[in-house]
Amino acid sequence: MKKYLALYKPFLLFLGTFFLTYALLAFLYQLFLDGFEKGKVDSITRLVAQNTETVLSWFHKSVFIKEDSKEPFFTLYYQQKGLVRIVEGCNGVSLIILFISFIAAFSGSLKNTLLFIFGGSLLIYVLNVVRIAILIILIYYFPGKTHLLHGVLFPLVIYGLVFILWIVWVNKFSKYAK
Repeated sequence: MKKYLALYKPFLLFLGTFFLTYALLAFLYQLFLDGFEKGKVDSITRLVAQNTETVLSWFHKSVFIKEDSKEPFFTLYYQQKGLVRIVEGCNGVSLIILFISFIAAFSGSLKNTLLFIFGGSLLIYVLNVVRIAILIILIYYFPGKTHLLHGVLFPLVIYGLVFILWIVWVNKFSKYAK
């Protein structure tokens, strides 16, 4: 048994660090969400909705968000038409937690790890806002393609970015990069 533990130590350390980091960050995020009144939108989702509204307003002035009075979501209106609901799952935090957990599990120097986590998280956040904005425009012009756009194409884009960031991290900055 000791032989196998020694043989698979790097893999077991990776798994342990990944799951511990993921569990801790998910727990902290849930505590954050629990701090909001039932039926109210959390501040991160609010920021994502506001930023999406701002990005869309650069291209068209007839854009606004409206918070639902009973449920925790925003409806985003584009060209006077309520097109999408922005809910907690749209804010990208769960994906950022996944990203951070992987980077921590394949950590490099403390400075590089923290900088990559910060830069990667910011990039994921910005791309997520732009992704939602583009999705809204495409849904407006192609309402029959909503499932393809929201359920297939755009998750592919955001998860693809995270995968590319992971590859860059492992090959350039992690302690395994050599």
